[in-house]
Amino acid sequence: MTVFSAGTVHELPEDIIELLTNKSDVAGLWESLTPLARNEWICWVESVKKLETRQSHLKRMEEQLKKGKKRPCCWPGCPHR
Repeated sequence: MTVFSAGTVHELPEDIIELLTNKSDVAGLWESLTPLARNEWICWVESVKKLETRQSHLKRMEEQLKKGKKRPCCWPGCPHR
């Protein structure tokens, strides 16, 4: 089992681990992020209430990482840090 880096405050949830496990290109991009940037992505994915929205965030996270984005677009940031 591959171990992926988490954020500064948030642990890595199972659905992000599954995405990174199945997409080695995204996993490499994930590991290149700073701990604070990873924390922002984790919080952004976890901050929604509906399962459909969470799945949409996972897909957008994958797409945006592939485009070189380091943090979620148009989001005020993690309130937990």
